[in-house]
Amino acid sequence: MKEFLIGLVFLTAVLIFAGIGFLLFPLLLVLAVFLRIAIICALVIFAIWVLGKLIVVVWEKINK
Repeated sequence: MKEFLIGLVFLTAVLIFAGIGFLLFPLLLVLAVFLRIAIICALVIFAIWVLGKLIVVVWEKINK
């Protein structure tokens, strides 16, 4: 009887975690989209900064 209850508790826990995962799936998709947008924006800002830095370095070398 003890083993039956342990198995039942385990299966119940697995079902609960699966249900939570199923319900969180749309949230994870939305978070992935926002994370992708944030990373792209950060890379664009970094590229603009590197371009400006390169232009300043080249401008200083030309004017010397």
